[in-house]
Amino acid sequence: MKTIKRSLMILMIFVLLAGSVPAGCFAAVSEDTLQQAVENAAAYMLDAVKNPQPGNIGGEWAVVGLARSGIDVPEAYYQEYYRAVEESVKACGGVLHEKKYSEYSRLIIAVSAIGKDARNVAGYDLTKPLGDYDKTIWQGLNGPVWALIALDSRDYPMPVDPEAATQATRQMYVDCLVNSQLPDGGWNLYGTAETASTDNLTADSDITGMVLQALSKYTDQPAVAEAVAKAVDCMSRQQGEDGGFATMGTYTCESAVQVMVGLCELGISPEDPRFIKNGRSLLDNVLSYQTNAGGFLHTADGSGNNQLTSEQGFYGMVDALRLRQGKNSLYRMSDAITVADPDGTQGGKGLPGKDPAVQTVPITSPGTTFEDAALHDNVQAIEAMAARGIISGYPDGTFRPERTMTRAEFCCMVTAALGLQPEDANTFADTEGHWAAGRIAAAYRYGIVAGVGNGKFNPGGTITKQEAATMVAAAAKLCGMDIEYDAARIRDTLSPFADYTQSAQWARKFLAFCYDSGILDDSALNIEPLKAVTRAEVAQMLFNLLGVADLL
Repeated sequence: MKTIKRSLMILMIFVLLAGSVPAGCFAAVSEDTLQQAVENAAAYMLDAVKNPQPGNIGGEWAVVGLARSGIDVPEAYYQEYYRAVEESVKACGGVLHEKKYSEYSRLIIAVSAIGKDARNVAGYDLTKPLGDYDKTIWQGLNGPVWALIALDSRDYPMPVDPEAATQATRQMYVDCLVNSQLPDGGWNLYGTAETASTDNLTADSDITGMVLQALSKYTDQPAVAEAVAKAVDCMSRQQGEDGGFATMGTYTCESAVQVMVGLCELGISPEDPRFIKNGRSLLDNVLSYQTNAGGFLHTADGSGNNQLTSEQGFYGMVDALRLRQGKNSLYRMSDAITVADPDGTQGGKGLPGKDPAVQTVPITSPGTTFEDAALHDNVQAIEAMAARGIISGYPDGTFRPERTMTRAEFCCMVTAALGLQPEDANTFADTEGHWAAGRIAAAYRYGIVAGVGNGKFNPGGTITKQEAATMVAAAAKLCGMDIEYDAARIRDTLSPFADYTQSAQWARKFLAFCYDSGILDDSALNIEPLKAVTRAEVAQMLFNLLGVADLL
C-alpha cells in the first residue's frame, strides 16, 4: 500500500511540474520585462503608500510586496510600519478580531516578511489564536487557507491555545481544505463536495488559487498531490481566451493574480503550456492590467478599487519574478529581509517647528472598518483616521464616504487630527450652543479657520476643495511646515491643471502647497476648486498631512 501511495504521489508531482516550457508561437515574457514591471510597481507602491498602516489596503500587502521584491527600500519605512503594528496590537490587547482570524494571519505574514517574530509583537503571540480550530474556520475556507500560509511562512510551530474547544493541527487545516474540494476540481468559499450539487457550486478562481497557495507545502501527501493536480487542471480549463480568470462572470486582475500566485507557490510557471490560450499566458494577462504609473487596474475598463488591486498585482509579479530567478517563493520566507529594531524613540514625534499644542494622536480603536468604505480608494486613510478616533461613522455603522462635509464637521476632524483640545469659548454669534462650538473655537484660536464675516462662522456651510486646502495648509503651518509660496512657484505648480484659474486668488497659495507636499493628489487633471469635498477626501488630506508632518 505504501508503494502504491508513493507511486501515486510521484505521478501527481510529475503531472504538476511537467511541461514548463512554452510551445508553438508563444513568446515568453523576458526576465528584463518582468523585472521592470516589478520595479515600476514598487515605485508606484512607495508613492501610493507612504505611511503603511495595519490594514487590508495600504498596509500588509504593500509591505509584503516590497519586502519580497528585492527593491531597495529605506529601512525606516518598515520600522515605522512595525511601530504602527505594535501600537495597534497593544491598543486592542492582542485581540485583532473576535471572528475573522484571517486578520491574525495577514499580520503574521507581513511581520514575517520583514524578519520579525510573529510570536512576540508588543509582547503578544499573534500565532496563538490560530490554534483554535473552530474559530479559525468560522469564516469559511479563508480561515484555514491563510492560517496555513501564515504559519508556514516562517515554519512557526503549531500554537497551542488552552482556551480552544478544539485544538488545531496543521493536518486538520489541510484535511479541511482537501475535503472541501468540489467535483470540478476547484474550491468555493463556503462550498463542500456534499453541497456542490444542491447549491449548484462551481470552482471560484480566487479561492482555488488561494487554496493552492496554502497546500503548496503539502504535496508530499498523496491526497494533497491528487487534489492539487485536479485543481490545476480545473484552472487550466477555466482560463479565459485572453489568458485571464473571472469571478462571478467578471474578469479581474485579482482573480488572475491569485491563480498565478498559486501556481508560483507550486513551482509552476504562469507561462506553462496549460496556461496559454490563443498565444497569451496567464503572466501576459496579469501584465495587461498594469498601468503606465506602475499600478494595476481591477478590470480592463478600470472599474473597482485599483489600490487593492495594485497591491495584489504587485506581489503577484514579485512571486513570478522570484520563480523565474530561482528564489524562494513569495510565502517561503526563510530568506526574509532583516529589519533592525527601532532605536527606541517613538515615531510620529512631529517636525521641529511644530506648535507645542500639536500632539501625535495614538491608535485607540484598531481594526475599525466600515462596510461602505471597505473597497473605497481612500480606505487606508479612512481606517487609519478612524483607528485614532479622528473620524467616526454613523450610528448605522456606515461611513458615507461620498457625503459632503460641513464647516463644523471639518473643524472637528482637523483639530482632532492635531490633538488639539476643544476650547471653552464661544467665538462666533452663530455657534453658541452648537455641538461643535468647542472644536470651532480651537480651530479659530490656532488660525486654522476664520469666520465668514459679521461675527459669524456658518457652521452648517459646505466645505469646498479650495476652502479645505486653505484650512489644511493652515494646519500644516501649525505642524511646523513652511507654506509660503511666491507667485512664480504658485503659477508653476498650478498651471498644469486646466481649471486652476477657476480657483480664488486667495486660495492658490494654499492649493499649491497642498499639491507640492503630497496632501492633494497631483495626478488629477483638474483641481475642481469649487466642488464640495467629501468625507473620504478630507480623511485622505488629513492622513497625508499627518504623514508629511511626522505625526503618524
